Amino acid sequence: MSTSSFSALTTLRVGGTPRDVVTCTSAGELADTVAGLDAAGSSLLIVGGGSNLLVADGPLELTAVVAANEGIALIDATTIRAGAGAVWDDVVSFAVEHGLAGIEALSGIPGSAGATPVQNVGAYGAEVADVLTRVRLWNRETGVDEWVPADSLDLAYRYSNLKFTSRAVVLEIELQLAARELSAPLRHLGGERLPLAQARENILATRRAKGMVLDAADHDTWSAGSFFTNPVVPPEAADRVADLVGEEGMPRYPQPDGRVKLSAAWLIERAGFPRGYPGEGAPARLSTKHTLALTNRGGARAADIVELAREVRGGVAKKFGVTLEPEPVWVGVEI
Repeated sequence: MSTSSFSALTTLRVGGTPRDVVTCTSAGELADTVAGLDAAGSSLLIVGGGSNLLVADGPLELTAVVAANEGIALIDATTIRAGAGAVWDDVVSFAVEHGLAGIEALSGIPGSAGATPVQNVGAYGAEVADVLTRVRLWNRETGVDEWVPADSLDLAYRYSNLKFTSRAVVLEIELQLAARELSAPLRHLGGERLPLAQARENILATRRAKGMVLDAADHDTWSAGSFFTNPVVPPEAADRVADLVGEEGMPRYPQPDGRVKLSAAWLIERAGFPRGYPGEGAPARLSTKHTLALTNRGGARAADIVELAREVRGGVAKKFGVTLEPEPVWVGVEI
């Protein structure tokens, strides 16, 4: 065991000091550690890549359990198994190198493989739900180490029934991919399909331009990625927003249930929060490349991120009557 600050364990680089940090290098060790802490009645937080966490400042009465089981392997010709602690982009790279399509559009997304089913990670027209077949869980309620089918997780837009709960810990995942030369249709290219390696490089370049690929030298990447989910609203609410702005071409994406998905970044900008807000010298700012990322400019604390999140969320709600929902998990803080 060792102690370390959450500022060293998360991509936002903020957060206080846990009681202990336990690093687990195998699925069995991860399950056993969680089981032992649960039996002792100790609070804990599972940490993978730390890309989806906003943790409070100061000392924290919990143990950080770091998933570091990083194995990636082919189970058969088209099935990949990855440990919860595997770097997600390494999983994507592995797939592309083996000529397997289905997750190339998810290149460059920070974090670990174990986190991807929890919030059903997605980008550019693809989601983990498209290829996830099953997940190995340590069920904290029953004490059972079990593989469960993906369809038992209620996967939806940035959601699973694992999210915001503590019922189970992801130990491993399995993905069913396709052996083909061309990518899945890429939404940002109008549905065009590219050779896999080319598609991956295109996605990485697109994400880098938005500050969405981790780079220690670039404070625009000291973030939790997209901080708010795109709101899904009734059609009349979308019409009201369009009328308020009076602008042609408002992004709106019809959903199967009749509702409409709006662009959180578009709403934030139209509510008066430009890139880089509130400006030079602020410890926490919107990314200078992409308004949907809240960033640490090098000296921010969790409280600074929280304050900015509240201001942006309140401004969008006041102008449009739409409440943005944060994507990261908040630990010890509330919006």
